[in-house]
Amino acid sequence: MYSVNTKKQSARVIISEAIMFIAVIVTVVILVLLVSGYWLNENLQVERNGMLQISSFPTGADVEIDGETSSWLERTNSSKILSSGEHSVTLTKDGYDSWSKTINISEGLLYRLHYPRLFLNQREISPVLDTAKYTSATISANHNVALLINNTTEWAYLNLDADDLKPRSLDISKIFTTTPATDADSSAPGLFTGTILQADWDVDASHVLFQVKNDDAIEWVLLDVDNIDKSINLTREFGANFSRIEILDNNSNNLLAIQDHNLRKIDISSRLISAILVENVFDFDHYHNEIVFSTTNNANTASTSDTTSITDTAHSVDAADSINTVGYFKLGDSNLTKLTTTATPAKVAISKFYDSKYITIIEGQNISVHPKDSFNEPDSVSKYTLTFTPESVEVGHGGEFLLLTAGHQLATLDMEAKLTLEWTIENDFGWLDQDMLYTVADGELIVYDFDGLNRRVLAHDVSGNFPVAITSDKWLYYFSNHNLVREWLISR
Repeated sequence: MYSVNTKKQSARVIISEAIMFIAVIVTVVILVLLVSGYWLNENLQVERNGMLQISSFPTGADVEIDGETSSWLERTNSSKILSSGEHSVTLTKDGYDSWSKTINISEGLLYRLHYPRLFLNQREISPVLDTAKYTSATISANHNVALLINNTTEWAYLNLDADDLKPRSLDISKIFTTTPATDADSSAPGLFTGTILQADWDVDASHVLFQVKNDDAIEWVLLDVDNIDKSINLTREFGANFSRIEILDNNSNNLLAIQDHNLRKIDISSRLISAILVENVFDFDHYHNEIVFSTTNNANTASTSDTTSITDTAHSVDAADSINTVGYFKLGDSNLTKLTTTATPAKVAISKFYDSKYITIIEGQNISVHPKDSFNEPDSVSKYTLTFTPESVEVGHGGEFLLLTAGHQLATLDMEAKLTLEWTIENDFGWLDQDMLYTVADGELIVYDFDGLNRRVLAHDVSGNFPVAITSDKWLYYFSNHNLVREWLISR
């Protein structure tokens, strides 16, 4: 009897373990299929889907997919599995305007919508600062700080993130050569006579890089807004004519500059300018310490006195062999890698999207986007053609898009959707936040998503000479009738 019971018990154990093993295998297979996008439809047929992940500001907006609400995705800041193909998405929230977009879900892939913004219909509006004595302003990239500018040597620093706005005076009289000296006995500020062509902030909002024109002379100044005495007139300091300068790191310790068509690095702390990094540079871009550049030996666009030696993985080549070259290197690495040649001088960009880096080449109206680590693999390249030739390219928030512009013509290369959208804008434009653009036309403040969609008019009687910004997802700032105006973006 004992032997028989023992065998029965052993058989049960074996069968139980086998069932558990099979259940684990089946569960793993099902999970793998689900992660890969496979799902049962209403007819119990297996189809491969994708996933939509959606968030918004403010959070908790109602979500409508293809005209219907779903128990799977009732609010933003959640995810939903959707069949592959085209879907319409609409967000609504009581007291706010609506947002909508048509998206295309790909099999087995995640589509993220993280940027939708809904605006209060009735916003609290308050003039918070008299700005009658200022003629323009520039706002930091993080939109937390503003520099108020006029035609004197007394500018003002303003922390937009503070509840109580208190401008701090900045004396720029010793920095720009476009500031004529004043009478020593006079307490009045001197004059600023230059024309500001460019004003770029670093990530830390501690410095502003100015390009200023006075008559036919151009000068570059790195303004330290935290300690004005540490500001540097780069043109005067290095006795050089720079055609372009870019901030290289978060707090402007290092800069990249083109001098006489040659790319150099400027070390601010040591006041040193490097030897030539690349000669005959037509364009360049950087992601931290990684540099992508294009060169040309065309006498109309670059010096032809020397050629650039570029090393690729197979052999050494000379840029003189091909008029236009695209290359890559890391700062501190002496090797320059030749990537490709182009028929005409190319504009370039380097960006990171998800965990991969991409190099974009714009040659006339043609755009090619290459994964950096598989640059020469034809199957990995995405190609697009525009109806206009971009004059500038800007990498958007998180590398999710590229904005290509020529005057009022714009094209958004959406890295998530893998498509380009062309659109036009009324006047000069700026960034409202990391994902939205704005323009002021006939006093109307008009905003768009980065792809030109969801056009909305937010305010009237807005000055087009001053920037507009959203700060801390709490306030909308703009200038109107000689006042800085603040609107609450959230209900209180």
